[in-house]
Amino acid sequence: MQQINEERLTGERALFMSKDLEIKNCIFADGESPLKESQNISIENSSFQWKYPLWYCKDITVKNSAVFEMGRAGIWYTDNVSFDDVLFEAPKGFRRCNGIKLQNVDFPNADETLWHCSNITMKRVSAKGNYFAMNSRDIQIDNFHLAGNYSFDGCENVEISNAKMISKDAFWNCKNVTVKNSYICGEYIGWNSENITLENCTIESMLYEERYLEKLSSTQYRFGL
Repeated sequence: MQQINEERLTGERALFMSKDLEIKNCIFADGESPLKESQNISIENSSFQWKYPLWYCKDITVKNSAVFEMGRAGIWYTDNVSFDDVLFEAPKGFRRCNGIKLQNVDFPNADETLWHCSNITMKRVSAKGNYFAMNSRDIQIDNFHLAGNYSFDGCENVEISNAKMISKDAFWNCKNVTVKNSYICGEYIGWNSENITLENCTIESMLYEERYLEKLSSTQYRFGL
């Protein structure tokens, strides 16, 4: 395989349609779609700083790397992609992908991430953002932290273990969801869904607390407090 090491790559489609590459210690700076339509690419100790880094790709591995905030809409229409020890700062990270493996990945801005994807495996993943994993299917998750509402809307065939989720309106319009040994804090869980199983879980609702605070505020107002 050809190797690219310690380079700063700029400009639109810097490595367009590349094949059989090992990329190490590189910076993908300004320039859209640097690896669009590429195959069999190994990326290590590198960073993506601009939009659309991996579109229409196949067989991609990324290790010990980072996707900056402007690397938005980063991995779309891509099959067989693996991320390990990655900080993924950009929103809308994965869209219409098949065969995703995420391990030790942090999504601090996970809005609209993992939409319309299939065959997903996640282990030791944390995410903060709304509408996580909408309309995705065939998902296996272990050791997962999420702070974000409307998660897993429209999903099918989901198994989650050892999770902590602060998520209002989770698992709406779903089919075949199993959650084990987990904590979920939210309200209106599982509306319009089929076959939702919660095993050895703690479910906490914010609804009563919110209504109580609203009532208290209204009472104080009426009495001029």
